[in-house]
Amino acid sequence: MNTDKVEGTIEEVLGRAKQKTGEMTGDTRLQFEGVAQHVKGEVVNAWGEAKDAAREANEEGAGPMEPDV
Repeated sequence: MNTDKVEGTIEEVLGRAKQKTGEMTGDTRLQFEGVAQHVKGEVVNAWGEAKDAAREANEEGAGPMEPDV
């Protein structure tokens, strides 16, 4: 797991909490801030997933390493 995925997950959770708090208190601004933060977290998390997939594909494409002779 890379730092982008960790950061994205944290942003998603905090955004959902902020959104729910806004809903419970009737604070529409807080609700929208929560939605925006949640979406940002999803984007950052997706970026981390893409980086992981690229790294894995690169490692698979390299094949087994042969010793220098």
